[in-house]
Amino acid sequence: MKNLKAGMGALLLVLMLGACSQMEMKKEASLYDRLGGKPAITAVVDDFIANVAADSRINRRFASTDIPRLKGLLVDQICAATGGPCTYMGKDMVASHRGMGISEVEFNAMGEDLARTLDKFKVPAKEKGELLGAIGGMKPDIVGR
Repeated sequence: MKNLKAGMGALLLVLMLGACSQMEMKKEASLYDRLGGKPAITAVVDDFIANVAADSRINRRFASTDIPRLKGLLVDQICAATGGPCTYMGKDMVASHRGMGISEVEFNAMGEDLARTLDKFKVPAKEKGELLGAIGGMKPDIVGR
């Protein structure tokens, strides 16, 4: 009887470990990985900034901006926000947009510019929605500050 209990305990342990490893295998990759990692995020940011520069609705907002620094901050911010290994070292969104009076129209224009870039890179709908949703969640910290 003692051996039977020990055997049942061992069997239960093996089954539990197997279930855990199956759960690990089914775990979805991070958005960072699904987007293609830092090289893909960097390419998206480069194209996005080019779209913004060409967008007469908002490009004046960036006339005196250090564009290389902005690109680096955006890459790190998106990388970190999507589960990547980067650390965003910039100001929080409230502090960085304080006093700018950004309108909802301007915020939406940037969203459209980013969506255009994501479409250009053929980012799948699920990942595009997740990324745009994460950025859309920052709207209260950006608009009207």
